[in-house]
Amino acid sequence: MTVRVSTDGTIELEGICPIEDAEKLQQFFIGNVEAAVDWRSCTEIHAAILQILLAVKPVLHGPPGSEFLRTHIEPLL
Repeated sequence: MTVRVSTDGTIELEGICPIEDAEKLQQFFIGNVEAAVDWRSCTEIHAAILQILLAVKPVLHGPPGSEFLRTHIEPLL
């Protein structure tokens, strides 16, 4: 699983986050809409993951783990 919650409640995104993890991410936010997201280990995200992040606008711990995410996606969030 590339999306999980750490012991301090931070949602961690790791590696390539596929569409299959979008529902899990959504459930984590439903349980805690104030949760921060650590995406320092994230290298790719599916558009469904991005849509959730755009909707929730969480506090992000980063920068993300790839140049593409840093250049094109991080400014949107």
